[in-house]
Amino acid sequence: MLELDKTLASVLADRCTANAARVRELAAPLTNTQFWQKPFPYGNSFGHLVLHLTGNLNYYIGAQIASTGYVRDRPREFNDPNPPSKDEALKRFDDAVNVVLKTIRSQSPEDWSAEYSGAGTDAKNRLEMVVQCAAHMQHHIGQMIYLAYGWQRQSDMKST
Repeated sequence: MLELDKTLASVLADRCTANAARVRELAAPLTNTQFWQKPFPYGNSFGHLVLHLTGNLNYYIGAQIASTGYVRDRPREFNDPNPPSKDEALKRFDDAVNVVLKTIRSQSPEDWSAEYSGAGTDAKNRLEMVVQCAAHMQHHIGQMIYLAYGWQRQSDMKST
């Protein structure tokens, strides 16, 4: 069972690390303005999705499993009138990812099946919540790919 626990923690940490790297890769070519504006008249900006993922990870894993004391303001993740700079938003995201990685690596075999509760989720144990957070991040990375494509397309159109 201990080997399975080590494998599980390694797979989850690797997925979280890869997801975070992909967010950074997609954000890299965006200016601060592009990061916070929408290339399409619908949806969210790349930056607001970063704030949302940061809040999601800090609440569901940080506050609820690691007991960090984080208090989430979910509506503000999408409509903060004074958002931080792109660099600051990405730093906060990296900090949240680091909390997740530390938490994943600190779980014992028994911890994974420990009862879980958090507002807005039906996860019944810690493992289920960590998997839900990974899937949630993957979902928003898909949206970020589309946003990055939109900005690239606009840039290509301007240069022709």
